[in-house]
Amino acid sequence: MTTHALPPVVDAATWEQRLEALRAREKAATRELDAIAAERRRLPMVEMPDYVLDGEDGPVRLAEIFEGKSQLIVYNHMWFAGKEWQCPGCTGFTSQFTRLEFLDSYDARFVIVTQGPIKEALAYKERVGNRMTWYSTANSPFGSDVGAPPDGGFAVNVFLRDGDKVYRTWHTTGRGTEQLSHSFALIDTLPFGRQEEWQDSPEGWPQSPTYSRWARSQDIAALYGPESGAS
Repeated sequence: MTTHALPPVVDAATWEQRLEALRAREKAATRELDAIAAERRRLPMVEMPDYVLDGEDGPVRLAEIFEGKSQLIVYNHMWFAGKEWQCPGCTGFTSQFTRLEFLDSYDARFVIVTQGPIKEALAYKERVGNRMTWYSTANSPFGSDVGAPPDGGFAVNVFLRDGDKVYRTWHTTGRGTEQLSHSFALIDTLPFGRQEEWQDSPEGWPQSPTYSRWARSQDIAALYGPESGAS
């Protein structure tokens, strides 16, 4: 027996009518997203310095991180020095990306860059079962220059490579990163949505403090880390 409010029950014809009205708005939003993507393709770009980051096998130039591809998506993962468990939002967000080979057909790559020293970053990657490729900007100003400074800041940055020259083409942070995630899109289709206090929901809908339903980094490790049995 539920203890919270439920959507009203109507006949099928009334439901179809309401659904069609909502679908018209959904299609309009899809067309607007198409228009935004078209404008994104028309953005100018800025040339980047020849940064050197740290990878699993040692120092690597920014242009080399593309591994021959012309396009690169970088998720700047928050890092707090001395902490065993890093940002749960970043940890959970990046745990979604387990199969990135489809980007090969688009001449693109998607990696994580963090301010943490590379050995610590790789150890954390292993602990939480992350499958992406990680790089460190601990010895480079790259993170600060692209909106992800030490002890704070997460971001998505996109780059284009032309030979040895690298250009920054797009950047977002905050809720702008949601468009890269399937989790919120799925949750938003549910009758009760994200169940967070800030959301506009009908009276009596279950609601919790913001972030309270998000998985902790420890939860991600338990699900996907080396002790989880996940393959």
